[in-house]
Amino acid sequence: MSPLRVVRRAGRMSETFGADLHPVLRRVYRGRGITRAAELDTSLERLTPVGTLESIEAAVDLLLAQRALGRILVIGDFDADGATSSALMVRALRAWGFTADFLVPNRFAFGYGLTPEIVRVAAERTPSLIVTVDNGIASVAGVAEAHRLGIEVLITDHHLPGEQLPAARVIVNPNLPGSRFACRSLAGVGVAFYVMAALKRRLDEAGLTPTGAPGAAEFLDLVALGTVADLVPLDHNNRVLVAQGLRRIRAGRCVPGILALMAAAGRAPERATSADLGFALAPRLNAAGRLDDMTIGIQCLLAEADAAEPLAAQLDALNRERREIEARMQAEALAAVRGLNSGEDRARERSGVCLFDAGWHQGVVGLVASRVKDRVRRPVIAFALGADGTLRGSARSVPGVHIRDVLAHLDARHPQLIGRFGGHAMAAGLTLARERLDEFAQLFDAEVAAWPDQGALRDSIETDGELALEEIALETAEALRAAGPWGQSFPEPCFDGVFTVRTARVVGERHLKMWVQGPRNRAFDAIAFNFIAAGPAAALPSGACRLVYRLDINEYQGERRLQLLVDHVLPAPGA
Repeated sequence: MSPLRVVRRAGRMSETFGADLHPVLRRVYRGRGITRAAELDTSLERLTPVGTLESIEAAVDLLLAQRALGRILVIGDFDADGATSSALMVRALRAWGFTADFLVPNRFAFGYGLTPEIVRVAAERTPSLIVTVDNGIASVAGVAEAHRLGIEVLITDHHLPGEQLPAARVIVNPNLPGSRFACRSLAGVGVAFYVMAALKRRLDEAGLTPTGAPGAAEFLDLVALGTVADLVPLDHNNRVLVAQGLRRIRAGRCVPGILALMAAAGRAPERATSADLGFALAPRLNAAGRLDDMTIGIQCLLAEADAAEPLAAQLDALNRERREIEARMQAEALAAVRGLNSGEDRARERSGVCLFDAGWHQGVVGLVASRVKDRVRRPVIAFALGADGTLRGSARSVPGVHIRDVLAHLDARHPQLIGRFGGHAMAAGLTLARERLDEFAQLFDAEVAAWPDQGALRDSIETDGELALEEIALETAEALRAAGPWGQSFPEPCFDGVFTVRTARVVGERHLKMWVQGPRNRAFDAIAFNFIAAGPAAALPSGACRLVYRLDINEYQGERRLQLLVDHVLPAPGA
């Protein structure tokens, strides 16, 4: 691999921010293409209008037809986006006078999506309408099976469609060909929210809303969690959704399951940030789908306070188990990567990496692919062995390589090579015959190598530049925390600078605790989480180093102190 290089974000100099905006934030926003104060407005009035999402009125018509006589069954995905989508829709429908329940496929028994097998299980509950959330756009056979059994289907999804659309009664998906909807990056829970918001408006207009029923905005806590967890780009519309949901969580006006998960993670709801959702709540929720059954996660989000707490504790225990499994698999994967770049392979660095071990856990390979991708800065697919003997792969990509399109190009050029695939720009899934793994790995490597932008950003670290000494302060950290929400494609601000590492020690087996000295001999507390990677121990840094870091607030026993969260420790320029 090439050495990492720091690239500082540049932005247009002309802007119309208010004079009271923190100067560091002014620079940060310019680096993200924000130049007007209006683009920072995250009030609900700034949300892309609900009625502009194609087919949404037809979806409402279909739902209203079920209100008096029908039974609606919501079928979701087994990740956090699917869980929050399912909980949102079931909570809303029940509150507004519908008969509704949910079903989520067990990933190990049924695989992803509305398969014919899960439709037959659903039919045992005699629904008159199946509503998919965060899945369904590729479920051609599953929708056909539902029709055979006399069950109508409404698909709500955000994934990219394939060449053939399922013959559902209605499909709501902002990524359908020809869509003019202004926010095509909605998560599955965002699409579910839009459908429910349109339904609530129609109920109000018809005088059918039960007395005291919640409005659609009361479910934005779930929208925020699912949107951040699914790593969709935080464009302005998604930032509105996440910001509004965080406000509800901070005010304690969220579902008891979210409060219980916050408590299990040791996070304070009144200070919740998007990072808490992404790094504390989402992994606990996802652990159910990875190791057990996402039914537990959805039940937690549907439960009242007394029932939510034990369910959150169960999710926390599953997450601890997941971390142990992941650590072992990550060590094996990184050892395999080191082997790929030795011997005959040393002469040619791989552009796309495929990894497989027969002992790997199917529910955790996506996390391993993500960790290895971060280390090698290449698209990575990690495979596990499915119950039917086929390989189940989880792909994670880097900026400049649209991983779902890579798989689509491979499928077009080599029909019958890939079983099924789907996903989006940064993450995808696929199935593959085990005996074709070596062939696929070579073709995948060649396809990524030919991708036009595959090398543009992979060895770069983007930062917001260097902070002046007086800007490395608790005040700046507080301004940055309050300014979010930060997330995918709208990253949390990070900075770079040369510091002298005075002391460095390992804490918690994997984390690096440091005391670093900056300009004019000013010292700072710093920590680099997961610095000690699986495999051979890294040498502890000392002396002058270039740090890429974020500003954080360390709160302990009522005291608030500045802390540098170090993402990269690099050689000092000229070293």
